[in-house]
Amino acid sequence: MAKQTINAKVRTTTGKAAAKRLREVGSIPAVMYNDKGEATMLEVNEVEFNKVWRTITKTTPVELVVDGKSMDGLIKDTEYNIRNDKVLHADFFVPGKDEKLIYTYKVQLTGTPAGVLRGGFMVKRVPEVKVQATIANLPERVVVDVSGLNIGDVLKVKDLNLGKDVTILTDAEASLVSIAPARG
Repeated sequence: MAKQTINAKVRTTTGKAAAKRLREVGSIPAVMYNDKGEATMLEVNEVEFNKVWRTITKTTPVELVVDGKSMDGLIKDTEYNIRNDKVLHADFFVPGKDEKLIYTYKVQLTGTPAGVLRGGFMVKRVPEVKVQATIANLPERVVVDVSGLNIGDVLKVKDLNLGKDVTILTDAEASLVSIAPARG
């Protein structure tokens, strides 16, 4: 997936009235935090933000262009009004380029195991894995194709291939999925 870009401008006004004025002109108040914990107040275009926000995961890096300066960041949090389907506020996090981030991913299974087609049962064990990587190497999702598993096969955490720059912190011997024989 091509990296998504969000353009932003530094804002100097604060408070509820200033935020309301921003929203009236089609912008969203936002805050960008860096790896040192410093905060910068921003304003982003509502339409542009929504296009990106609705198509990414929490671990998808976005290119944040602040007053012409580009940096990789993550959308950490949003304040959302469900009544009018609008984002009211956004928080971005821009880590250092070499900073190792730790995230927990739900393991998404795809395909139908061959063993299930022969009458076996798929038993799901560990539903998520914890990984560590820099922002440039963070996987968007952890997706595993289980169609090659037969009765008696076990897919373990160590069988995941997320790339050489991603460290899996979950126990390597933990079972993600196994195919059990039919009972009876």
